[in-house]
Amino acid sequence: MFLDPSLISWRSKRQKTVSLSSAEAEYRAMTGACCELTWLRFLLRDLGLLHHEPALLYCDNKAAPHIATNLVFYKRTRHIEMDCHYIRDKIQDSSVITRHVNSEHQLASIFTKPFGKETFVPMVYKLGVQDIHSPT
Repeated sequence: MFLDPSLISWRSKRQKTVSLSSAEAEYRAMTGACCELTWLRFLLRDLGLLHHEPALLYCDNKAAPHIATNLVFYKRTRHIEMDCHYIRDKIQDSSVITRHVNSEHQLASIFTKPFGKETFVPMVYKLGVQDIHSPT
């Protein structure tokens, strides 16, 4: 989670449920992020910092944000209905806006997806990873 350019929260968590599709897995991850965004908004308010702008929630799966904004539930998504209502409510009250981001621009993808050298090297640089065995 970023507040302007500053990283204020980082979490990696193994999901407790088995997902039937990548869209469902991404959607469940969006739910967790949305819960943390709500908590951070309350924390900022308690600290006297009002943040009126909606939070941007990025996702590299095109289907997951579509499920959040589409009012029709499909048969495949009925088992994630509670998650759908939670995120949809946050989108409707304008506290969250979902945006699609390509995998090549998502830094966390470096840990889960194979990339060619032309994509991998810049991502490693952005993460600040250094080769401790390289000659100085």
